[in-house]
Amino acid sequence: MNRGAGTGLMGFGAVLVVVGAILKFAVSASTTGLSIPTVGLILLLVGIVLFVAGLAVVLMAGSRRSVTREGIQNVPGGQERVVEQQDRWSAP
Repeated sequence: MNRGAGTGLMGFGAVLVVVGAILKFAVSASTTGLSIPTVGLILLLVGIVLFVAGLAVVLMAGSRRSVTREGIQNVPGGQERVVEQQDRWSAP
């Protein structure tokens, strides 16, 4: 996943937290067969989990950077340009 997916998860999680908190604490209507505060609590918990997961994705995507080294080596036929690229999380 990339950083954009993480921010999307964080945004959706924040929306679910707000809707869940409204249903849990601000709605006083009652229905038969469906508990509105329970639905609000479920949305609140799912929103918190999504927000934390999105935050983890953003933090992990930020630390996954590649390292590039460039240099020129002298070889018997002249000079040669060498480019070495390494991902931080790849196996050596």
